[in-house]
Amino acid sequence: MADFTDTLTDAHIAMIAKQPMFFVATAAEGARINLSPKGLDSFRVIAPDRVGYLDLGGSGNETNAHLLADDNGSGGRITVMFCNFEQPALILRIYGRGRPVLPADPEWDELAGHFTLMPGTRQIFEIAVESVQTSCGWGVPLMEFEKERPTLVKYHAQADPQKWAEKTGKRTSSIDGLPTRPTDRYIAGDPGAGPA
Repeated sequence: MADFTDTLTDAHIAMIAKQPMFFVATAAEGARINLSPKGLDSFRVIAPDRVGYLDLGGSGNETNAHLLADDNGSGGRITVMFCNFEQPALILRIYGRGRPVLPADPEWDELAGHFTLMPGTRQIFEIAVESVQTSCGWGVPLMEFEKERPTLVKYHAQADPQKWAEKTGKRTSSIDGLPTRPTDRYIAGDPGAGPA
């Protein structure tokens, strides 16, 4: 049976803190539904009604495009899901309105202060929580967390900044042609290459 609350409770926040991964879903009119797994130390509960996650450059920028296309003035629709792969069985969904915050935005410094920036950081998705749902999760398998994959952070730390800019500079739209707000990425030790 599902339970709903308007904001995150202390029990929700404690469950989120234990999870090594989460899933993000967005949907823009006329576009494919986007569903992405996320890992690393990238999610933060900023307040019971405000969360965010750090986004590193990858193969696309669908969440950015969807949130911009679906924005009704308070951000685009977004759902974040956490599954407890240990005991007790539990699924937690955060339904809200999200927006990409880029290093050039005035609110970047305040929001970035909640995170440890990693090589490849390109934006933070800020989410206003509208409701939270918990459900049993009895169909979710029990699994053990082994370790994070270092591949994405290592790739960004070693990538040639010029080649990266050329490659991603051409990526100004989603798979379905929705526009994105392109951004530079953060490179550790190079304050001129992105957010400091």
